[in-house]
Amino acid sequence: MTADIVPESLAETGPIPTGPIPTDESPITEARRVGPLFQPTHPLALAPVSAPPHSVDGFVREFLRELNTGQGVALSRSTVNDQYLALARTVRHYLMARWLETLKHNRSSKAKTVGYLSAEYLLGRQLGNALLATDLNDVAEKALAACGLDLATLRAQEVEPGLGNGGLGRLAACFIDSLATMSVPCIGYGIRYEYGIFRQTFVDGRQVEQPDTWLALGGPWEFPHPEAAVEVEFGGHTESYDDNGTERTRWVASWNVLGIPYNYMVPGYQNGRVNTLRLWSAQATKAFDLAIFNSGDYAEAVRAQTFAENITKVLYPEDSTPQGKELRLQQQYFFVACSLHDFIEQMLEDDFDLHQLPERIVFQLNDTHPVIAVPELMRILVDEKKFDWDEAWAITSKCFAYTCHTLLPEALETWSVELMGRLLPRHLEIIYRINDEFLEQVRETYPDDELRARRMSIVADYPSRAVRMAFLATVAGIKVNGVAELHSQLLAEKVLPDFSEFFPDKFTNVTNGVTPRRFIKLANPFLSNLITDTIGVGWVTDLDRLAELEPYAEDEDFRRAFRKAKEQNKTRLYSILRTRDGIDLPDGHLLDVMVKRLHEYKRQTLKLLHVVTLYDQIISGRVDPKDVLPRTVVFGAKAAPGYRMAKDTIALINAVATTINNDKRVGGRLALAFPANYNVTLAEKLIPAADLSEQISLAGMEASGTGNMKFAMNGALTIGTDDGANVEIRRFVGNDNFFLFGMLEPEVEALQASGYQPSRLYEEDADLKAAIDLIASGAFSDGDRGTFEPVVSNLLYQDRFMALADYRSYLEAQEKVEKAYVNKEAWTKSAILNVARSGYFSSDRSMRDYLGRIWGASPDH
Repeated sequence: MTADIVPESLAETGPIPTGPIPTDESPITEARRVGPLFQPTHPLALAPVSAPPHSVDGFVREFLRELNTGQGVALSRSTVNDQYLALARTVRHYLMARWLETLKHNRSSKAKTVGYLSAEYLLGRQLGNALLATDLNDVAEKALAACGLDLATLRAQEVEPGLGNGGLGRLAACFIDSLATMSVPCIGYGIRYEYGIFRQTFVDGRQVEQPDTWLALGGPWEFPHPEAAVEVEFGGHTESYDDNGTERTRWVASWNVLGIPYNYMVPGYQNGRVNTLRLWSAQATKAFDLAIFNSGDYAEAVRAQTFAENITKVLYPEDSTPQGKELRLQQQYFFVACSLHDFIEQMLEDDFDLHQLPERIVFQLNDTHPVIAVPELMRILVDEKKFDWDEAWAITSKCFAYTCHTLLPEALETWSVELMGRLLPRHLEIIYRINDEFLEQVRETYPDDELRARRMSIVADYPSRAVRMAFLATVAGIKVNGVAELHSQLLAEKVLPDFSEFFPDKFTNVTNGVTPRRFIKLANPFLSNLITDTIGVGWVTDLDRLAELEPYAEDEDFRRAFRKAKEQNKTRLYSILRTRDGIDLPDGHLLDVMVKRLHEYKRQTLKLLHVVTLYDQIISGRVDPKDVLPRTVVFGAKAAPGYRMAKDTIALINAVATTINNDKRVGGRLALAFPANYNVTLAEKLIPAADLSEQISLAGMEASGTGNMKFAMNGALTIGTDDGANVEIRRFVGNDNFFLFGMLEPEVEALQASGYQPSRLYEEDADLKAAIDLIASGAFSDGDRGTFEPVVSNLLYQDRFMALADYRSYLEAQEKVEKAYVNKEAWTKSAILNVARSGYFSSDRSMRDYLGRIWGASPDH
């Protein structure tokens, strides 16, 4: 392929270099080429934003060419999926040259790179984000209209990659978006799950998991590179050998798989930079045995392929069985082994001195899933590169930083010594030595405190021998951070107190953030246009500028326009739910939304008790329906497949919804909806429409939350506890614009210590007793008292996360909500102030904090 036949979209992105041009569409191939890299004759620079052909005619030509030559169909015979795939690849062309130029620039500048290691990435649909990043939306819309097509129809055809479970994956996606927008060199590393998180359906109100076949109709945003496969080994044993007088250890593995990289573009917002997300898929090294096949044993002939591909088959395989636990550890080691090999062998120069590795890369461990990367880097340096132990540890201990995303002890991952020794024997040996040397330091510092040394040991002896991955990450990391001020405080004081005392300078905080590109500009065009019309452009990459909206909270015309945007978002949402789920929601209601992973600590049951209380007050005659504020409550949540209580809670919510929505006594004043399969795509429509954001976890349980930030940015008021990032949201938006309720964290601890008795609260509060009795009576289960008995008994006799303790305070806060919502002008003013004061919660700010406090990296323009 020579310059004279470069596709038009590439030729117009900037000066065309003379000589041969790489024909592969992804940077990794170029990195693997033998011989000198191609050097352009013009100065290396990122392609200017205005370079791609933004003309309607040019876009039409590109689109039709993709449809004809890529899909092999004429427009008149094409399906909607043909049209979507052709459109996606057309938009891809506008990013391609920038992507290649970004990689060349990174290689030339040798700037420090962020390697973001995450088991989850909830990316959302890619087409809309790519159109936004390239400023092509209007051009694409007009070009498709000229072809008789509708852009919205084609956008709806895209199936989002379900490569995450919730906030962890969505946060990772926000962070890599911000790093690209800020021109920071970054490679995101993760797993290309074939099925991802399950597709949630409801059968008789109960959650049923279906495979998430997100790749079934094609994946136009990914670039597979089987020629760049990495071999990953498992099992076997270790042995010592003499290496010219030095005793060394080699790992003799018993089986291996191949890791195939799939590259995704991560475009910055209209700045010419395109970073890379590299996801790994497992394949067998010998996928097919022809001799066995010919013998007639067809299943055995492909057994190796099936076994290998299981590693990346699904997100978080159910791990209540030994096989499930082993598969999870296989997943974790597989993706970090591929990622470390990729960076060291492919991203660095051939003559690079690995002593300088901390100057070129910092690997951020997004929770404990990738922590096995620590002994893997030590293995590479000591066993493969022949470094001595001390110099290898000096390098390794400067290359990793660890983000903890939990306060729940059961969420701090551990692996049994037996499993790790069987699956990764060399890594267990390395962990033992890291632990021995660390405990020597502990005992030197605290010579008469053996119990402390046992508490801090990376390898636990009780109740069973296990490797504590959070401890390993803390010992090896340059920094350990929580994700909200309160979380970071509790992390240091209660979760890892011995370590924060031993490493006082290692612990820090970086409060989470979300990308305003996707969650305001893309998700909420009505509000985005109003903001731009009011304060001008530029706020999308400088969210602190939203503060300029604050004076307009006093402007009657602006408040009217703000309410109109909210109503437009509601109209859009209701139309989508009607088509998507067959759900009809009433107009004129307060839209009260609780969307998050279903877990007891997030307390969906507390929200449901409030709904049941409102219903009971109406049907008992204690309250006239006409005196009830019209309210629609929307839940969105998935429960882990093996989490019985969470799945019972979903069934109860759906049962309550069916009863309330069909009871004429309610008089249209209360409605409840639970659309199935909540995901990023639905979030982009639901969040902008919400009036009230439910952030009601027990104080001291939520690490941060990011949904709370998205709602505030889009003009919803929060009802919440002083937990996670709620604390900071309330501080920024003001007490008058936030409905606070519930115990503070010290009060929670005191109540637990005194012996919490939820049944006593049930007896003492008439409204609470009536609500629980109504559920227990079978009113929501066709008279069957046993259907929801597990939920009722859990509330009365366990209630681990104290929903009953905060029930009365929650109802009182909801009464304040009702009074406030009646005053439309005052409510709108508060909503505007939530938007105006939410600039701090941009993921751009989070990235600046990571860069300055942890990574020691900087933008590379």
